[in-house]
Amino acid sequence: MSTPARPIGGQAPRHSSIAHSPFSTSYLSSSPIAQESIARDIAECDDDDIEDAESESTSDDESSDASTVRPNQQQHSMASSYRRPSFVAFGGARPAITPHPVEATYLTKKEKKQSRDEERSLLRDNHLAPPKHPEPSKRSALNRLYRRLFSTKRPKTEADIERVPETVIFNAEPSETSALLPSGYRESARSHHERLNQQWEAAVAAGKIKTTWQREAKTIVQYSSPLVITFILQYSLTVASIFTVGHLGTIELGAVSLASMTANISGYAIYQGLATSLDTLCAQAYGSGKKHLVGLQLQRMVYFLWVLTIPIGIIWLSAEKILEKIVPEKESAELAGLYLRILLIGAPGYSCFEAGKRFVQAQGLFSATTYCLLIAAPLNAFMNWLFVWQFKWGFIGAPIAVAVTDNLLPLLLLLYVRFIDGRQCWNGFTKKAFHNWGPMIKLALPGLLMVEAEFLAFEILTLASSYFSTTHLAAQSVLSTITALTFQIPFPISIAASTRVANLIGATLSDAARSSAKVAFVIAAGVGIFNVILLSSLRNYIPQLFTDDQGVIDLVATVLPICAAFQLFDALAANCNGLLRGLGQQEIGGYVNLFCYYVIAMPISFGTAFGLGWELQGLWSGVAIALALVAAAEAFFLYRTNFQDAVDDAQARNNAG
Repeated sequence: MSTPARPIGGQAPRHSSIAHSPFSTSYLSSSPIAQESIARDIAECDDDDIEDAESESTSDDESSDASTVRPNQQQHSMASSYRRPSFVAFGGARPAITPHPVEATYLTKKEKKQSRDEERSLLRDNHLAPPKHPEPSKRSALNRLYRRLFSTKRPKTEADIERVPETVIFNAEPSETSALLPSGYRESARSHHERLNQQWEAAVAAGKIKTTWQREAKTIVQYSSPLVITFILQYSLTVASIFTVGHLGTIELGAVSLASMTANISGYAIYQGLATSLDTLCAQAYGSGKKHLVGLQLQRMVYFLWVLTIPIGIIWLSAEKILEKIVPEKESAELAGLYLRILLIGAPGYSCFEAGKRFVQAQGLFSATTYCLLIAAPLNAFMNWLFVWQFKWGFIGAPIAVAVTDNLLPLLLLLYVRFIDGRQCWNGFTKKAFHNWGPMIKLALPGLLMVEAEFLAFEILTLASSYFSTTHLAAQSVLSTITALTFQIPFPISIAASTRVANLIGATLSDAARSSAKVAFVIAAGVGIFNVILLSSLRNYIPQLFTDDQGVIDLVATVLPICAAFQLFDALAANCNGLLRGLGQQEIGGYVNLFCYYVIAMPISFGTAFGLGWELQGLWSGVAIALALVAAAEAFFLYRTNFQDAVDDAQARNNAG
């Protein structure tokens, strides 16, 4: 919405240009370690490798497709604090502790346009700008009822009717083919945006920008819908194996659960955790003005993860012997070891895809992952059916399908970058990727610990269930899959709520942010109640989708009401976590989750399961209590939160930064 910051040379980080944007110190990734790493890379770059920053800096802010750092000239601009409604899907497991999305230091052309559109929509909702479409002189009764219930506009008051906007805001962004403006001259895109800025700044400063529950509900649904699709597609890669193998037998179903637990803890969580360092490194590399450094960071991470695949591979190859010493059921341990040995073939591809997701995310290309999954997820389900049932390969068909999919995903991402978008950040392979690993590893280790802590709580339940019987292990596999699937809706909603609240807080609209939080809370409660009704009413039918074993079906049906009972708490806890992130208080959610899961839930789960003999019901009772406590504690904190204080705190942190 304002003149883009000019790319810098090799002397100073480009982040300095956004130091004065609203909420920048709260929401933008700024790591001294990353800055040191990028500065070292810039210093080592040859002149031939460096992009022509001068030509980039002279391009028009609105006509360029390149991403730019956030504008810093508008005090209340949504673009200056715009948060992306996106997230890197966590994939094969359901996290106990909600991960934190990473904030970007720049906006793409599409994102800048979206922030302007949101400002324009709020101006129209408050009758401060002409409506998008001319209002008819007469409306039908049905149309009037619809507008009364679902219109995003605030009801008109006498002041609204008498008010005539001093600044005209045009509905469409002008282009070369635009008609002449009423004043008789053609307005440039920059002039148009400046006029919108002036109108927006004046309206916010005068306290005239309010919002409606319809506007906030519409925005949250728009933000969350693509995320729901992406998350479900990502998790379907795991569910497909459970579906196909579950009908082979109880032992096979339990073995898949055991193998998935081992793979998540000893492999996938390591890849995901270490790759989180790219969220900072790639963002700062892109913001430095040297786009090819994003590709350099990608290469380093891929090589690093491939090196770590060696010890991971040793563990997976020895998994059968390791699990036999831990799990009472030897046959399940044997099949789980076989599953992991085959799965190892896909480990290099999985690690490459985890790093690649951050590579495209740093460029704002969040749809790239979704497009890849739209191809890979159905193909994965087809291969599971083909290998397990049609080719009659049985149990080994499932890990073969997963391994093929794991190697296919980075290939699809490569094709997207090569032929669609993202190639501008790739400058070819270079020997520099084998140097300067220290900062990357320093940033990666905290991410590793974070991700392991997020997933370990639920994976421990799988290991504990194996001590009861093979039937209990198989039932635990079904239960964990069901609860993870139901989580794929409230979690994206929480990300959308976090995004919206953060954007409104950054624009100093505290009342609108509180209204948005209330709407998000109601939506989350509705989703949670829907999940409660769904699991409760279908508890005898859902298990049949996963297995034909009557013992497993009966056991799942017995425990499923407990899982259904905490669906409301699960949805509300996820939503509260998102709202806390939007307010810049994410550390509170982290502490509450850690305490409730590891200090309260685990002792209750193991005490009731083994001490009182409740078995699976006991294991899940602890989780239910923890989620209820998390939801209650965070909801109470949000209830007591003064949103204006959040705005003031954000501005104070920004001024101090």
